[in-house]
Formats: sequence, C-alpha cells, structure tokens
Amino acid sequence: MGLYRLAVLSFRYPKIILICWTVCLVIFGEGALRLPSVLGGHGLDPGGSSGTVRQRLDEGFNRPAEPVVIWFEQNKPGSKAEFRAYIRSALRNAEGLPGLERIVSPLDNGDMLRSGKAYALLDLRFTGRDERAVLAELRARLPVQSGFTWMLTGKPVVQADVNAASETDMRKAELIGLPAAFLILWIAFGGAATAMIPVVLGSVAAVVSMGIVYGIGMRTELSNFVLNVIPMVGLALCIDFSLMLVSRFREELSCGRAEQALRVTMRTSGRAVLYSAGCVALGLLGILFIPLPMFASVAWAALTVLLVSVLLSFTLLPAVLSILRRRIEAENSAPPERTGSRFWHRLSEAVMKRPMRMAVFAILLVVLCILPAGRMKIAVPDAASLPESTESRAAAERLAVRFPSPDATLLLGVPDANPGSGRSFDWPYAYGKFLQLQGDPQVVRVDSVFSRLDMNGEQLAVLHEKPGIRHEAAVFPFYFHGNQLVMDVYLRTGSDSEETRQWLRKWEAAGNQERIPFRIGGEAKYRQEVYDAIFTNLYKVALFVILTNFILLYGAFRSVFIPLKTLLMNVLSISASFGLLTWIFQEGAAGGGTIAIMIPVFIFGLVFGISMDYGVFLVARIAELYGQTRDNDYAVAAGLAATSRIITSAAAIMIAVTLPFAGADVAGVRQLGTGIAMAILLDATLIRMILVPALMKLLGKWNWWSL
Repeated sequence: MGLYRLAVLSFRYPKIILICWTVCLVIFGEGALRLPSVLGGHGLDPGGSSGTVRQRLDEGFNRPAEPVVIWFEQNKPGSKAEFRAYIRSALRNAEGLPGLERIVSPLDNGDMLRSGKAYALLDLRFTGRDERAVLAELRARLPVQSGFTWMLTGKPVVQADVNAASETDMRKAELIGLPAAFLILWIAFGGAATAMIPVVLGSVAAVVSMGIVYGIGMRTELSNFVLNVIPMVGLALCIDFSLMLVSRFREELSCGRAEQALRVTMRTSGRAVLYSAGCVALGLLGILFIPLPMFASVAWAALTVLLVSVLLSFTLLPAVLSILRRRIEAENSAPPERTGSRFWHRLSEAVMKRPMRMAVFAILLVVLCILPAGRMKIAVPDAASLPESTESRAAAERLAVRFPSPDATLLLGVPDANPGSGRSFDWPYAYGKFLQLQGDPQVVRVDSVFSRLDMNGEQLAVLHEKPGIRHEAAVFPFYFHGNQLVMDVYLRTGSDSEETRQWLRKWEAAGNQERIPFRIGGEAKYRQEVYDAIFTNLYKVALFVILTNFILLYGAFRSVFIPLKTLLMNVLSISASFGLLTWIFQEGAAGGGTIAIMIPVFIFGLVFGISMDYGVFLVARIAELYGQTRDNDYAVAAGLAATSRIITSAAAIMIAVTLPFAGADVAGVRQLGTGIAMAILLDATLIRMILVPALMKLLGKWNWWSL
C-alpha cells in the first residue's frame, strides 16, 4: 500500500517530484556518460584449472597470460633479413610503452616466424590506464613501411574493439528504438502528449540506471555486456509499465475525476505492474546461479533498471499525469478501447467459438518454431563475434591459420619446486605421459621438450641421474622451467565441440588420480570450464525461476492452473525463440555461425520476466472481470478485447527497442536483441492472443480452482 499512497502524493504534489527526479538526472547523468570507462571484459572467467595454468605459464614460461599480439606480414618479395630488420625496428619502437612489462619476440623464437609471417607478444598491463589510449599510442609507434604490414589482435585488443562496437550499437539502437516507440504510442493513444510520457520515463530510467551502475562499476569490475542490456531492458520495461498505467488512467479519467482515476489505476494496473516487476526480478535473480562474473553483472544491472522503472511508475508518472491531465483529457475524446476495437472483438469471438481449433493451430506453429532449437550450436565468443572488416578479427584469423594455438596445455612436475630446491624432475613419468598423449586417437600432435630434443626411452631411463638435462631443456623456455614441464596438445576436434570437452574431462579426472598430478589449461580447457559453469547450474536457474514465479502468481490470482498455464506459455515462447535464433544465425540468411554461450541464459532470464509484463496484465484484467461477474467465458472474452490493443502496443514497443540491436556489430548483442524480439513477438501474438484465451475457455471454472 505504500507505493499506492506514494503515487497519490506524487499526483497531488507534482512539482516536488519533478524537482527530485531532475536532481537525480543531474547527479547520475554524468555517470551514465562515463559508464563505458569502468566496464571491463566479457566477464566469462570460470577461475578454474585453465586460469591457474595460464598464471603459471605467465610467471615461468615466458607466455604472457593475455598478451597484445602484433601480427607481421611481408607482402612483397624480399629477403628474410629485411623482414627481420622491420620486426626489430617495430619492437624497438614499442619499448617504453606505458604498462609494457616484456616483449616476446619472434626473432628469439623460430616457432613465431615462418615464410614472411610472424607475430610478437606484448605483455601489457592496463591497470589504471585507458586501454584505448594505450593501444592508440602503440599503433602510433609502429612503423609504416612499404612491403610490410602489421595488425594488432589478442584478447585485450579484441575486447577493446568489442567495447567500442557496443557503444556504437547502443547509440544506433536508441536512435531507432525511441522514435519507433513514440510512433507506436502516438498511434495507440492518438495524441503526442500522452505518447511522449512513456518515452520520457523510459529515457529517464535508462540514464539514471546507467549512472547508478557507473557507481557500482567504480567498486567492482563489470562486464561490458551491461552497456547494451541497460537501455534494452530499461526502455522496454519502463515504457511498457507506463503504457499500461497511462492507458488505464485514460480509461478511468473518462468516467470520473482525475485523482479517483489515478486511485483506480494504481489498484488495478498498478497492482499488475508490481506483480510483473516481481516476475522480472525473480527471472533476473535466477541468473545469479551461474557462477560467472558476466551473469552477475547483467543481473544486478538489470535489477537496478527494474527498481528505477518501478519507482518512476509510482512517482514521476503520477506527477506528469497530474500536470498534463487537461491535455490528456483533450486527447481522450476517442478512447482507445473504442477506436479500432472491432478487430479485437472479432478475434476474441473467434477464439471463444473454436477454442480447440485455435489452440491446436497455435501449438503447431509454436512447435514448428521450436524444432530448429535441437540443432543449436553454442560457443564461447571470440574475435569472430566482430565484423570481418575489424583489424583484430582479421589478424586473429590469419594467426590461427598460420600459427594454430594448442587446444590444451598440460602442466606437469612439482608445482612448488624451483631449480635450487633439490627436488628432481621425474623425466620417465613425463615421457610416459608424452607417449600416452601421442598414442591418443583424438590427438593430432604434441609439442614438448621431448619432441624438440628427439629423446628416446633408453636415454630417458637414466635422465634423472643427469642434472645437465636441465641446461639442455632450458634452450626451450616455453616448455620447461623450475621442475615443471609443459606439453601443448593439438586435437582433431574443435575447441567448442562436445568431443573435446569429454576428452578434457577424461584427462583431468586421470590427472587428479596420478601419483604426480598434473593440471590442464589452454583455450579449449577454458571454454570447457565456461560451458560446465553454465550448464551444470542451468537446472538451478530454471527451478528457481519457475517455482518462485508460480508462488508469486498463485498469490496474485489464488489459482493453481493460471500460474501453471502462464509458466508453460512462457517456456513455449522462449523455446520457440531459441529455434528461430538457430534458424536465423546458423541456417538462415545470417547462418554459418554459432550462438554465443551466454545468450540462451540471458534470453531465458530476461524474457521469462519481461513477457510476464503483459501476460500478467491480460490475466489480471480477466481475473478482475471474473471477480465482478463470476462468468468465465465473459471474463475471458471481455478481458481479451479490453487488453489486446494495449498488449499489442506493449509488445510492439518492446520489439521496437530490442530489435534495433539485431543490427549490432557484436554478434552476441545481435543475437540477444533478435532472440528477445522474436520471443516477445510470438508471446504477444500466438501465445497471449490465441493460446492463453483458448485454454482458459477450455478449462472453464477450473481456471479459478485454488488449493
């Protein structure tokens, strides 16, 4: 009841509320502009064995953990000496760069230079520095010389490009989404002033939320993904909440005084907004069961948007309605429920006359959309998520072709040993692992000290008695250091394949049981750990979201079947969006790629809550009419006819503010925007307009059965 009273007070004292929110805009507006500066990487860091191995390789094997890579290429005939001289000059110029710890040069490692192609590793630490400024300075230092080219890549460069593209994607989407939302609202309300209210509130929600998240980002690292999620979710939710409240206010305003109209609006549509917000919050909290920083970042950022949107709906919106009530009354001469209502009444009548046929028709279409989901291929995003023309992607692809990275890296030996500890390295054991790996049918090749020194079993049988082997192995610092040895393994299957994941799990289990345990790292291991972190916890997300939403909806409607049916409809629409996403990005016009591994989780968490928005609005209106008449058929038909226009407008607005992200440069953002838009389109048409009322007609009074 506190929020309802707050809404009434805001209606009575609108100027105070306007001043308060203006101050909030001033305070948080600057933070919103600076939000990109506090965002970190993608946030897919499982913190497992792969991270430990990466750290050990960085500390002892001259393999920087996340280096900036300079790709060199000789693009005209010339001598090897000229190419080497060019590389030497470029790396000399890079020395002294802020944050540069070391350079791993191809001139010191023959494996990094082959036939006019080479790459160097720069161990750059960006702590407290602007990554873009440092990379810009590096580019300015590298020489431009005819016959030779260079390009930058590596995870820091790719991430910087992703962050820059995300900012551009956000601006482009807002330029399209906001005018489209205003146009939809103008058509729905028939007046510019009324249509502008939800757009203004949505913009305020996005700006204030970004400012608050900037404050959070000053204290903890946030994923760059929040930059697109905040405006996407903020605009959609706040505009839709405002749409539902404004439409009910207009309806009640035509029947009485303004303050009384507001009271009725808040008791009916305001209650629906609160339950909708509760469903959204539970969907977002479910995402927190995934133990990866990206999911926590997105969940808390979206929860911030949700809280701000609810506060705006119960404070700023009533204040604006109070100030503009005369203008709203003037634009309310043709109530939206009467204008163009014939179509919705005919649809309602058609569904109620043939509920079984309409339900079967809708289910068949949804199932057809779901079918491609079984062929979905997911992958951890990398440089391929950027446009093909991006320098970092082009360099990464050339590097992978000419100098392929190992899929897995085994770290063997005594972890706490060092050359002076007196603890000898078990060479026969290590050689046995080398032979075992070489004999594995899934292994293409193994790079190690053994393959470089061309040792055989007889020699290794007495190696532990020859300390000089350490000096011989030291020629290959990439493979041996401080009584620890590295083996780089190249597999026949891709890093994101299930076969590779099974191989890594099998070898990791074996490594834990060995008399001298070993650790596994590498890109494939990192991807397997990300995959397991998500999919071994996915059932927790689903159980939490479904059970808590059922409890919340049962409390709202005091019915068993309405929550069950609502949850089932949500699962159907989300599953169908997965199928359409697979068809579009793998098999359709944009096919040939994979789905970013976090996208299905985000779509489930976000859409499950967001689609409840108008789902609860529809069922709440039906329940309200049923409570007045106790006639199920009338309540369903009248509720559908009364809310169809608003639900369609709400869905259209959500699509308008999410679909522009389908044109984003970053593949993950593109997939998220498309997936949410498709899920909402299906949910608002086949599900809410046909399947839900048809099932409610078929269930009759069972709809309202309570425990």
